[in-house]
Amino acid sequence: MKQKWGVFVTDIQGDFTEWKNGALAVPGTVEAFVRAVENSVRRLKDAGFLVFGSQDWHPSNHISFAVNHPGRRPLDVITIDGRTQVLWPPHCVQGTENARVLVDNNLFLAIVRKGQNPAFDSYSAFQDDGGVKTEMDAVLKVNGVSHIVIFGLATDYCVRATTLDALTAGYGVVIVEEHCRGIAPDTTAAALREAVQRGAVVKGTVDEFLLGI
Repeated sequence: MKQKWGVFVTDIQGDFTEWKNGALAVPGTVEAFVRAVENSVRRLKDAGFLVFGSQDWHPSNHISFAVNHPGRRPLDVITIDGRTQVLWPPHCVQGTENARVLVDNNLFLAIVRKGQNPAFDSYSAFQDDGGVKTEMDAVLKVNGVSHIVIFGLATDYCVRATTLDALTAGYGVVIVEEHCRGIAPDTTAAALREAVQRGAVVKGTVDEFLLGI
């Protein structure tokens, strides 16, 4: 099968950015970062790449929100039905301004919404923590995509989970570091190492990616 590349932009939403004073702002996500991501997406689309994205889209009663667990605080880690759950401040609540994808939505062929089931978190754009699949795999396949170049937020959570699930599903994956930001340096580095060990390629810039395909 001939390689066909898709661009995948992960969770560039107000609540994950410093620019929009997000509830769960990732370090280094100022306006210039978002604009740089958008410029690269536009450039790749103009070059003929199909562009896809993901969007956290939580109901207000979501299980990951600390406020829904009396006595708990954000970043507490609890066990629910035998699985580990990190608690977060309410973020990307359905219909709120800071749940909006900040990159020009007209650039996307499709944006997959995740985390809509209040009972399960969903870091990956392919499936939630309960194993229920999103439409991501089907959308890529119907468009003939065999490889994805991925970037966005956050490296150590949703970029990592989406990358690993894409690899498991048989896609080739390149991560572009210049357009990723992580929650913490150690977990970010560990996420990139894990991705490489599983078969992903990490490139520093979009230019490096384009030179390598």
